[in-house]
Amino acid sequence: MKKLLPLFFFFLIPLLALSEAGEDIFPRKPVPPRLVNDYAGFLTPDEAARLESKLEQFARETSTQIAIVVVPDLHGYAPADYATQLAERWGIGQKNKDNGILILVKPKTATSRGEVFIATGYGLEGAVPDAVAKRIVVNEIIPEFKKGNYYTGLDKAVNRIMELTRGEYTAEEYLQRSRKKDEGSWVAILVMLFLFFLLFFGGSRRGRHTTMGGNVPFWTLLFLGSAGRSRGSFQDFSGGGGSFGGFGGFGGGSFGGGGAGGSW
Repeated sequence: MKKLLPLFFFFLIPLLALSEAGEDIFPRKPVPPRLVNDYAGFLTPDEAARLESKLEQFARETSTQIAIVVVPDLHGYAPADYATQLAERWGIGQKNKDNGILILVKPKTATSRGEVFIATGYGLEGAVPDAVAKRIVVNEIIPEFKKGNYYTGLDKAVNRIMELTRGEYTAEEYLQRSRKKDEGSWVAILVMLFLFFLLFFGGSRRGRHTTMGGNVPFWTLLFLGSAGRSRGSFQDFSGGGGSFGGFGGFGGGSFGGGGAGGSW
């Protein structure tokens, strides 16, 4: 037995060192439990509280847990690997349902791009497949983050995920609407280019002080107005609020690497 003790400590000490290093890289599970954990000062306290309230109520109503974690550094990990390992360590979602989702954010700095990744638990890969997670990142989160609207980007993403996991529409329906939104944006751009050339070349014949109303035909203005109205239709999905009250803690959900991300 005495001969085995040195071998025991020989293997134990490196394992303890790795464990401590892991705690430095991955934040510990919050106590008391919280669904919104900002370790980088990305959100204001009021914004974090509003998201926490919404996510807690959703967790109580559906048992689905959507967590938001903001970290200052990924420590060399790819966003997908970091998000999956963190979600597994915390056990986001219920053990028997694996119904957890993690929205991981690494803010942009002077020397590095901002990163965001949506990791989905096994049980939600049908409701929020990788293609849908990618669309949510590209359409809902990153455009707002680029404008500095961090709360709005996360709130929009949360709303889409809630609607998908409630079954308000399917993943395919979301993708179809998303494609229509993209097509509508291209139509609006083409209309603006058409009007620019119409005003520029039409105005040059009549002088440089002509107004839009005098140069642009009524049907063109009408078409532009209808295109502008249609652009915002897809953004107005419903999203619920809630009151602060605790969600009971993470339940041991599992993750298999599903999800998608992007950078800004």
